[in-house]
Amino acid sequence: MNKGFILLAIFVSLGLLSLYTFTLLDPVDPSGKSSNVLVRIPPRSSTDQIAAMLEQQGMIRDDRAFRLYARFHNLDNRIQAGYYLLNASMSTEEILNILVRGKTASKNFTIPEGYTLKQITESLAAKGFIREPLFKDLLVNGQFNYAFLKDLPRGDRRLEGYLFPETYNIGLDSAEKDILNVMLAGMDRQIKEIQLEEKAKAMNLTLHQAVTIASMIEREARVDKDRTLISSVIHNRLKAGMMLQIDATVEYALGGHREKIYYKDLEVDSPYNTYKFNGLPPGPIASPGRESLLAAVNPAQTKYLYYVAKPDGSHAFSETLAEHNANKNKYLK
Repeated sequence: MNKGFILLAIFVSLGLLSLYTFTLLDPVDPSGKSSNVLVRIPPRSSTDQIAAMLEQQGMIRDDRAFRLYARFHNLDNRIQAGYYLLNASMSTEEILNILVRGKTASKNFTIPEGYTLKQITESLAAKGFIREPLFKDLLVNGQFNYAFLKDLPRGDRRLEGYLFPETYNIGLDSAEKDILNVMLAGMDRQIKEIQLEEKAKAMNLTLHQAVTIASMIEREARVDKDRTLISSVIHNRLKAGMMLQIDATVEYALGGHREKIYYKDLEVDSPYNTYKFNGLPPGPIASPGRESLLAAVNPAQTKYLYYVAKPDGSHAFSETLAEHNANKNKYLK
């Protein structure tokens, strides 16, 4: 047998082996009709363990080909733990790219503006995102590294107003503390972007007081144009030494929403009742959104001391008690 034939046979064999190896890297189901499968990569998993698991779940053709490809491309020590949505129509290269990038499966939740801690807890528990007892314990005792939390009073209302309301995208394996952290990070971002602490200080307010004012604006305002006007009423009343007399604080003191506030409700014995106690309540009464935070430190320049809700959800503002009574007669029927 001549050497040329032997070399040709070797090259053909290597070519066939290479073709076979690359075939093993192809999708298990090239039709593209497969459904997504949630796959968990545990922390500290080896490439061998991951490859065996992916083959068992029908995500790859061959665990050995997976391992060889990962090692050849220096990817075997870069796979990240987490939950991933994978599909049998993905090639080994595509799957490894997802695992190395840490493109984990996620879930969304939305915290509406004006929600209280109680409402946030109930909403997350109803979705199955949290274990309620653990979440409530973290609200009181959890350690979080944010400067704005340093001087907050302890207790079960410690984080009231500081879980920023918006839509969040989190990993499927996010624990209770992770969920709280992402909402606190949302608030931290707003405080810095708005320069809330600096603007509050310029108005002789602490950050906590500014957030408290913002929370009252959030619960009282129904239309955006009213936010800075309601803020002006709050600031004007504080300067005049008048009681704030804000219905939303009475609702909070009573423990929940009321369709109507009755005179007997105004007697509830709580430091949050601004009909009974002068000045600001001890802390926020809900989670304020960005516009309410801005309004708290940028009140409209008015002499308004009163407002009353109109049927369309907006408010009528007035400077005198006589004007206010006239507005009540006009709109509260």
